[in-house]
Amino acid sequence: MNTVSKKANIGNNVTIGDYTVINDDVVIGNNVTIGSNVLIDNGARIADNVRVHHGGVVSSIPQDLKFVGEESILEVGDGTVIREYATLNRGTKATGKTTVGKNCLIMAYAHVAHDCILGNNVIMSNSANLAGHVFIDDWAIVGGVSGIHQFTRVGKHAIIAFNSRVVKDVPPYIMAGNTPLKYTGLNLTGLKRRNFSAEKINLISEVYHILYKTGLNVSDAVEKIKEVYDITDEVKEIISFIESSERGIILD
Repeated sequence: MNTVSKKANIGNNVTIGDYTVINDDVVIGNNVTIGSNVLIDNGARIADNVRVHHGGVVSSIPQDLKFVGEESILEVGDGTVIREYATLNRGTKATGKTTVGKNCLIMAYAHVAHDCILGNNVIMSNSANLAGHVFIDDWAIVGGVSGIHQFTRVGKHAIIAFNSRVVKDVPPYIMAGNTPLKYTGLNLTGLKRRNFSAEKINLISEVYHILYKTGLNVSDAVEKIKEVYDITDEVKEIISFIESSERGIILD
C-alpha cells in the first residue's frame, strides 16, 4: 500500500513501491521507478528514467533556520539514480531550487542540502554530505563520508578522496586528498575514461605544475599560465574557475 496524492502529476510507466508517499506538488516523468518507503515531497520535479531506491527522501524541506515555508523546488535530471536513504532537500528563497543534473548517482545515505547545484554525471559516494549552496560540476566524484562546506565549489572531472573535509574550492580535472585537503595530482583515470587526449592531459598537467609546484602565489601563477599557454577550453576552464573562486582553492 502507498499514499499517492491525486494532485501529483505522474507520467507513464511509473512504478511505485509499498509504503511510499507522494505529496501534492510533485511532477514525475516517464519510466521512473520509485522503491518502497520513499518520500517524494512537495516541490519535486523528477525527469524521465529516474530511479529512487528504498527509503529515499526527495524534496524534503531545507534544514535551514531561514526557511519559513516558502515555495521552492528540487529538480532531478533524466537518468539519475538515488540510492537507499539518501536525502535531498529542496531550495530556499535564496535561489528557489536545488538542482541535480542528468545521469547522476547519489549513493546510500548521501545528503544534498538546499540550493545546491549538481551538474551532469556527478557521483556522490556513500554518506557524502553537502551543505547548502554547494556547486559540483559535471563528472565530478565526491568520496564516501566526505563533508563539503556551504558555498564551496567542485570543478569538472575532479575527484575527492574518501573521508575528506572540503572547505575550499576544488579546481577541475584534479584529485584532492589528505588532511587538510590538498592537490594530489590529476584525475588521470577519469580523464582517460572521458577520452581526453594525451596532449590535453599533458597541457592540464603543465598548468597545474605552474599553479602548485613553482612557488608562485595563485594570482601570479594564473598570469603566468595566461602568458605561457594557448587558452584552450581546458585552460580556460581552469582559469575561470580560479578567478571566480570566492572561498579560494585548495593548496598543495
